[in-house]
Amino acid sequence: MNRDRSSDTILDTLSRMIYKEIVPTDLKIIFCWLVLTVIGIYAPPVNETFLRVLFGLPMVLFIPGYTLIAALFPGSKDIDGIERVALSFGLSIAVVPLIGLALNYTPWGIRLDPIVISLVIFTTAMSLTALYRRAQLPEEERFSVPFRALQQSVTTEFFPKTETSQLDRVLSIILLIAIIAAVATTVYVIVVPKEGEKFTEFFILGEKQKAADYPTNLVTGQSSSLFIGIGNHEYRNITYTVETYFMQMTFNETDNTSTVNAMTPISRFTVPVAHNQTIIIPYTFTPTTTGYNRLEFLLFNDTDPGAQVTGMDRINQSYRDLHLWVTIKSR
Repeated sequence: MNRDRSSDTILDTLSRMIYKEIVPTDLKIIFCWLVLTVIGIYAPPVNETFLRVLFGLPMVLFIPGYTLIAALFPGSKDIDGIERVALSFGLSIAVVPLIGLALNYTPWGIRLDPIVISLVIFTTAMSLTALYRRAQLPEEERFSVPFRALQQSVTTEFFPKTETSQLDRVLSIILLIAIIAAVATTVYVIVVPKEGEKFTEFFILGEKQKAADYPTNLVTGQSSSLFIGIGNHEYRNITYTVETYFMQMTFNETDNTSTVNAMTPISRFTVPVAHNQTIIIPYTFTPTTTGYNRLEFLLFNDTDPGAQVTGMDRINQSYRDLHLWVTIKSR
């Protein structure tokens, strides 16, 4: 005899589902995949293998949407299987960018750690909500993935127990091989992408690690801060060299040329960056005199033009260059 569950608390319902009944297999797989994804991203040497991509892609493209759909539609008759799969992909593509947009307005920004933490929290919350809502339903009305039925269907299709013609057996084996080959090829293309365009990102951010609020009104003797970012997409590890300068530059509107009248070095340092890695470095500088109107950032990869190259020639020979127009006042 079934007891009345209308007075159960949320903890009662969840504890009954976890300890007295069976947690749905699909949610077990979700929880296991979350753990494997975190291991694939952070645990060496796994995070340097194709497993990082293999675990990470479903976490971005499918799982967030699947858990959201599971929370919204706990019943087996709410929507059919094809709709669940399609909506899982569609909602994942919608949810993940929205999480990134929300992170952009937080102090943490759009970086790996905040994104991973946010996705884990969202997926766990949706999974627990789905678990709770399914526990409120009678067992025969809960949604569950029919893994056993699917296995039996595949087995019957490819390895029938009844007598079949030789041609049907051959065609079934060819189809099975084709499916395995297609899946293997897809996985290979994902985890071993074709080498694309080689480039380096070089950028500066304001004090809050956003592309705004740059220090442009400076005072002599007073320190200012920003962040320098380098993203290596050169398909090899590179030790970059960063140089910063205060410059006094004038622009000739007649012939559209710029002239460097003065160029004073501030600092020079190296930054080793592995392929497909982005490093953001805090940077502090202090102007000591007035008369400059430009803060220059130069990036060199493996080549160094030497100290004899100065002015516009040095800027032109740099691999990447950035600048801020500044105003420096005396204290």
